[in-house]
Amino acid sequence: MPTTPMPQIVARTILEQLGGRRFLAMTGATNVIGSADSLSFRLPGTPGFVRGRINVCRITLTPMDTYTVEFLRVGRQGQVATVAICTDIYADALPACFTRETGLDTHL
Repeated sequence: MPTTPMPQIVARTILEQLGGRRFLAMTGATNVIGSADSLSFRLPGTPGFVRGRINVCRITLTPMDTYTVEFLRVGRQGQVATVAICTDIYADALPACFTRETGLDTHL
């Protein structure tokens, strides 16, 4: 029986598939939040650091055991703009999808 609450299992798995702590260090991701079927995090808001001024990423596990990855820009007033969405992404393709859309490497 797992000792980790169920919502954290999916979120931890997604984070590990991205590269775990190395991913967090390489991208500067913060405010990591897990839910029953997703992982969300903020990216640095430094101008020019992330392609498309993306500052939030949400990765959701679908019933087909693939992921939907949303790249968002959240403004200071709370307005949300979707910059890109990748659907039907398999676990082994998560890092490549992330790098393609943000311009940030997930590992050395």
